[in-house]
Amino acid sequence: MSKRSDIIDGSQAPFQNRGLVYTEVLGWVDLGHAQGTDIRYLLNKIAQGEASGKEFYDVTYSQGMTSRWGLVRSGKVMTWQVKHGRHDYEQKSIALAMMMSMALRFESFQSSFPNNLVTDSGFSGEDLVSDLLGFYRVVSVHNPFHLLRPVSKAKALRRWDHYGKIGNWKNKTFLPLLFPDPEKFPNAKPYKSVLPSFMRTVVPYSDFQSGNVMLPQHDKTFIVLGADNNRSGL
Repeated sequence: MSKRSDIIDGSQAPFQNRGLVYTEVLGWVDLGHAQGTDIRYLLNKIAQGEASGKEFYDVTYSQGMTSRWGLVRSGKVMTWQVKHGRHDYEQKSIALAMMMSMALRFESFQSSFPNNLVTDSGFSGEDLVSDLLGFYRVVSVHNPFHLLRPVSKAKALRRWDHYGKIGNWKNKTFLPLLFPDPEKFPNAKPYKSVLPSFMRTVVPYSDFQSGNVMLPQHDKTFIVLGADNNRSGL
């Protein structure tokens, strides 16, 4: 759940793993979501499966949230079965499809009762595009912020105070939600934009009729007591 106090100066974005910045290209970016730690974990699991020698191997991926004080962690988890022999691009395509599918499930989980009583984070305007940025920071441009044009803390705060907290603005797509500078455009409304070219180079895997990737019958919800705040696995 992003707060006003999370906002940092855009010049710090390349060096921070936490915080909220506003960028001219992607809108609000949650640097925690955009680390890409979960994607490194996921691609490593796929690589391990390819090296295992098994004809089919399981790849498990989860996203979760941790309660205050870190006492309880809950979220969604799923396992896909992958046939050996996936080349590098296909591995990235599978990882992207898993992330996007899970992110939508997790955001729905956050926005459902009773989670929506304690957080407004479900489909918060910055979440999905930040997840996608994390993917491309691993597979493409590690430090893309010069392409995203982050603004100063003062300009970011001006948007927050004018439009309200980002949790009130929902975005169920992976497209950027942009908030025009209210000083220049006082009557403007937020609008969806397009992704930069480097965030459109991998197509999420969709060839589920081939038998190379098999989906589970059901995704699962997990609850872990005393867990730390790790988005990448249980």
